[in-house]
Amino acid sequence: MIVKNRKDLAAAGREVQAETWTSRRFLLAEDGMGFSLHDTTIHAGTTTEIHYQNHLEAVYCIQGSGRVQLVDTGEVFEIEAGVMYALNGNEKHLLIADTQMRMVCVFNPALVGPETHDENGVYPLLTLEEA
Repeated sequence: MIVKNRKDLAAAGREVQAETWTSRRFLLAEDGMGFSLHDTTIHAGTTTEIHYQNHLEAVYCIQGSGRVQLVDTGEVFEIEAGVMYALNGNEKHLLIADTQMRMVCVFNPALVGPETHDENGVYPLLTLEEA
């Protein structure tokens, strides 16, 4: 059984920060679950370009509001507490935070831990040996 407390993740090296977000990573590849689980804060007033080419992601908003805009089609989805979206087609998108947003994110395959977006909004596909 795995039990983790959010307040302990930073000291355990499981908190990653970027300009527009902070990700607290409860489950990673080393935990052997086959997916990773993150508690992510998206900073208010920011736009993040994301294109997960190597991962599928499901996101459940538990606080705040904003929207997801698909880059290829321009389609916009309003996001607020209680809304889930899943990027099942590796869609390139913009995540726009009107207020601070708190998201529960699941990645498959599991992230290793230090991943951040590259210049194209992509997380690299890392192995435990590369971390």
